[in-house]
Formats: sequence, C-alpha cells, structure tokens
Amino acid sequence: MELLSRYLPREHFESYEDFKKNFTIHVPENFDFPRDIVDIWAKEEPQKRALCYLDDSGPSSLKEFTFRDISILSKQAAYYFASLGIQKGDRVLTLLRRRWEYWICAVALHRLGAVVIPASIQLREKDLTYRLNAANVKMVLALNDPFVIDQVKNLKEKCPSLENILYTDELPSELSLTKGILESPVLEEYPTLNNDDLFILYFTSGTTGMPKMVAHTRTYPLSHLTTARYMQNVKNNGLHLTQADSGWAKFGWGNIYGQWICGSAILGYDPARFSSQGLIDAMRLCRPTTLCIPPTMYRFLLRDGLKGEDISSIQWFSTAGEPLSPAVNQSFLDMTGHSIHEGFGQSETTPITCSFEWCEVHPGSMGKPSPLYDVAIIDDEGNPCEVGQPGEVVMRGLKSQKNVLGLMEGYMQPDGSILRNYDDVYHTGDIAYEDEDGYYWYVGRNDDMIKCSGYRIGPFEIESVLNTHPSVKESAIIGRDDPIRGQVVCAMIVLREGYEGTPELTKELQDYVKKMTAPYKYPRVIEYLDEMPKTTSGKITRTALRKKAADAK
Repeated sequence: MELLSRYLPREHFESYEDFKKNFTIHVPENFDFPRDIVDIWAKEEPQKRALCYLDDSGPSSLKEFTFRDISILSKQAAYYFASLGIQKGDRVLTLLRRRWEYWICAVALHRLGAVVIPASIQLREKDLTYRLNAANVKMVLALNDPFVIDQVKNLKEKCPSLENILYTDELPSELSLTKGILESPVLEEYPTLNNDDLFILYFTSGTTGMPKMVAHTRTYPLSHLTTARYMQNVKNNGLHLTQADSGWAKFGWGNIYGQWICGSAILGYDPARFSSQGLIDAMRLCRPTTLCIPPTMYRFLLRDGLKGEDISSIQWFSTAGEPLSPAVNQSFLDMTGHSIHEGFGQSETTPITCSFEWCEVHPGSMGKPSPLYDVAIIDDEGNPCEVGQPGEVVMRGLKSQKNVLGLMEGYMQPDGSILRNYDDVYHTGDIAYEDEDGYYWYVGRNDDMIKCSGYRIGPFEIESVLNTHPSVKESAIIGRDDPIRGQVVCAMIVLREGYEGTPELTKELQDYVKKMTAPYKYPRVIEYLDEMPKTTSGKITRTALRKKAADAK
C-alpha cells in the first residue's frame, strides 16, 4: 500500500465536481512529518530517491539522497542542534537558499518540535534584526556566502535571544553546520508533539508595512497534498522541480511536504544567481517529470531560447505567485502540447483556487476553488457577487471548524501569542470575478484597485498586455490621483535594452493597450524606470511606485 493512501481515503475522481464534493484528507492524531513520512519511506523503501541536488557548477555537483539518507542525516542534525540547546518551541531562522542542508535541517528541527523560520539570503542586517527580535530567534543557520556573512556577523549584539550562528561548510572560529551534522551520532529520543504545536513561521513580504509572522501548525504538511497531488500533479517515483528559494512559502508549497508524502523526489537546483540557461541545463541533465516555476521564469525561458526538447521529460506544468500572461501559456502549449496550470494562494493558506486536472485550462484564469475551503467572491457588504462582478476572494464557514487544514492559525505576536484575524470568514484582500463556467479571474489586490471615472480597474490585465509588447521588459500599473477622474491609470515601465522612453513610444504603448483590452483601461500616464522597486521576495513594491508617481507630479 502506498503511503499516500494513508492520508487520502480517495485519490482519484471522475470530475472537478466529484473532487470538490468528496475530497478529504485523513489527519491522524499527533501527525509528525519526520516520523510518519520520511522515516516510513526510509523503512519501507530505503533506496527510494528523495532529493536530487545540483548547483550551478555543473554535473560534477550532482548529489542524490535517498529517504534513508534523509532520515539518518536529519537524526544526526537533530542531535547536533539539541547539543546546542535547541528544544521544543525554540525558533530557528534559516538562510540557506536551496542548499541540500536545508532539507536535512528542516526535518531535524521538525523532529525536535522547534519552529522553522525560512528567510531569504537577500535580507540585510536591518531586515534580519527585525525578524530575529520579533520572533525571539535562538539560532540562525546561514549560507557560507560573503554577503550573508556580512549581514549576520553583528546580529548577536542586536538580538538578545540569539545564541548561535551556524554556517554551511567550515569557517575559521565559527560553528560549522555541515561538519556538525556529518560528525554527530543520531538522536534517539524526541519530545512529545501534537497537531496544535507551532510548526513553521513565514514572514510576509511587507509590501505595505512591516512583515507579519504567519503561523502554521504541525498538520501543515498534510494540507499540501492538494498542492502536490492536484495542483502540481506529482507522481510516486517522479522528480518534481519547483524553483524557489527556501526562504519563501513557495518552497514549502513545492519542495518538501506534499511532494514527499506523494512519493516524488525533489530536484533541488541551487544556482547562486538565476539564469535561464542554467535552469535549462539542469532540466536537460536531471529530467524532471513535473515543473512549477513563477510566471517570470516562464517568460525568461521563452525569451532566452527554450526549446521543446529541453523540457520533453516534463508532463505537467504549473505556476503560482503572480498571475500568468495568457500569451505565455499559449506559447508553452504550442511548444510542448501542455498548458500551464495556475494556482492562487497565500503564505497564510495553501492553494485557494487552481486549474485542477479535470478543469480545461483557460489561459489567464486562476482556475476553480480548492475542496479544502468554501471559497466565494463577495462585495463590500459581504454579499455574493454576480457572474462577472469583481469582488474580494474569501473563505467562509470557518467558525464551526477548530482548525481549517492549511489555513494559518493566525499572525504570531512578539510575545508569542497568536492573533487570529478571522472568525467565520477569512479575507484574502485579493479581487477577482467568476465567469459563467465557474472559473475565477484575478483582478488585483484590494489596495491596488484603481477607481477612474466610475470604473474599477485592476492592474493585472493592463500589465499582461504591456508585457507582450516587444519594448517592455517589466511593467506595473498603479493609480495616480487626478482632480477630474479621481484616479488615472499610470504605467511604470522598465524597457528592454535598445529602446528609449520617447513620446512616440508612449503613444504606441497607449494605442497598443487600447487595441488589446477595453479602451478605458489604457494608461493615461506612462513613466519609464531603470529598475522596478521590489521586496526581497521579488514582489513589486507598489507603495514605492505610488510615492514616486506622486513626487513626479
């Protein structure tokens, strides 16, 4: 019996309607991801591949880890961490990019009942100081990288709770994470843990304020069965690639929990910097069977010469994190015969909607609601929206459920308490509309909606049009205050090399938008930037753009 069937009473469904009505996940008491998933695979199929690791130095860097390897190494890491004082409930922040050690350390910390706090290696000392003090972090696991070392070297002086910083590989006079793991014995005894214990904390991107701490409990891995099995369509003994830094929730969506429960190995491709050719080379070498990357990466691959034979091993393409341009989806369909399946969710949730396997892909659509949640689109008064009417995407009927699988417990506060910002309804803050076939279509964040001459205009549709113009490398749409119209659509554009922001190009871009979408949506103002302001997770900081637009008036 496959391990998956222990958690999915029923895996296969005849239709989306059957899936939505009858899908359930069995949640045992005291579920423990290391013991119930990693160790079970290690016992039942010790040579089963768990991780295929590759960095950007080429084939010589290739390492493969079986589930038995992961089981033993994570028990050694647990021993090492326990020897340094890490106990149940302690918070440990990781700055490991996609190094193979992350998988070992995450499983080890889960064994101890410590709380994992993934973080991006792009964070600076100020960002890290805020996070460590907000979460009372006891230990940092860091990449041996000059930039990272420079950002963390003074943290002990600024963060009273911090006791140890461990680095991959060896550094003079510093604790070595890698050596400490490899030279430790296995830990034999572990604390008693239960489903309500804190498991992982994600810091939000902080596009409009200071990042918040999203708290998930120990059932969190099970909730990602919908992600792995039904959004990414991973298979037992397959090889899945989600290209995401371990510092982001996307990594948890696609690189460890649901995939390992389903029996799929992970392709951990770990370049120091992203390059399309590097990713293409990694896929040609390792032959993944399923792929989930952000829309931006799909665009870069097309731009930089991706060929069908480079990805011929891949049988399922998916994406999340930002809306995908229909033009990009069509290009992949033409090249591979496969559409890209979009999913939509947040760090606070698992996928809320998706183009599941029974749903015909409608390029640009978010798909249909997940069976884990009662999803709806509502207006400002809380009433369900009519077909075609934009409203906020919400999850309803939560009051009667003690723990909605995959939905955060709440936002953790510096004193350790959990602030739950929902009662019966969880508000995503995202605006969408539903079409006559039940598909959801993304419009934008509630805060990003533009109100121009009585129209409510979302930024995504305009951005997706502009991004198909040959001159546009990247675009962002914001609203700029206007005394007559209330607001006007303002496009902030980074041009491709060889183009200049002339009045003639501005007129051409405005006319292009008018031809491709409703004319009232065209950008009355276009400004050209050298680069787009972004968070460390790569999300455009629209507050910075609004300030720039206001200052330019």
